[in-house]
Amino acid sequence: MVDARVRRQGDASILFDAGAFPQVEACWFEPDWWRTAGRLHMRQGGRAAIGFLDTSAGRLVLRHFRRGGALARLLGDRYLWLGFERSRGFREFRLLAALRARGLPVPVPVAARCQRRGAVSYTADLLTRELPAAVTLAERVRAGQATRDDFAGVGALLARFHAAGVYHADLNAHNIVWSDEGMHLLDFDRGRLRRPARAWQQANLARLRRSLLKISDGAAGFERDLWPPLLAAYTAGIDAI
Repeated sequence: MVDARVRRQGDASILFDAGAFPQVEACWFEPDWWRTAGRLHMRQGGRAAIGFLDTSAGRLVLRHFRRGGALARLLGDRYLWLGFERSRGFREFRLLAALRARGLPVPVPVAARCQRRGAVSYTADLLTRELPAAVTLAERVRAGQATRDDFAGVGALLARFHAAGVYHADLNAHNIVWSDEGMHLLDFDRGRLRRPARAWQQANLARLRRSLLKISDGAAGFERDLWPPLLAAYTAGIDAI
């Protein structure tokens, strides 16, 4: 269970799990601070690089929120200020905590920061615990290592989330991972809990399918051999709940 606390530091506010860390400092969200200490490892992921941090409490993942699409060129990492609790990092932290309380496999939230940038904007960061030895579905597909059983496992996993009303705003092959701790979903930016409904659930699956078609270069083998086991396991999972 996450013991969520909020700490204000000037124009910034930090939401953190006091049960795991009695205090979280602003410097924890600064890659240069970790780099100077020789405890930062960068990896490209999604719209920007992801920082992997070596800490005394284990390995953490630092993500700085950045916009995608056309707005990225104009606004970069700035978002419209609507209050700390409505910031991207705070909302994802609280959603992850809620999903873990329901027994769903998502990363462990550690801390989130919302930094005011003038009167109308802010930047956001999120710290989570690293999933050890994680490999994404995208990596397995590109390496030709994805099996029918893998895809059936993905279908069953998505059925659990959808039956619980979990909407993932960017469901793609990079956000589904296997690790030493099992299969997980990542990156719940703009995700939320909704009333289960076929329309948004099918839209989620369609988004994942487009992602997989892009990664597999539209290969007929993907549609024939791998996607059907996912759909079958998904349908069976939804029907069983």
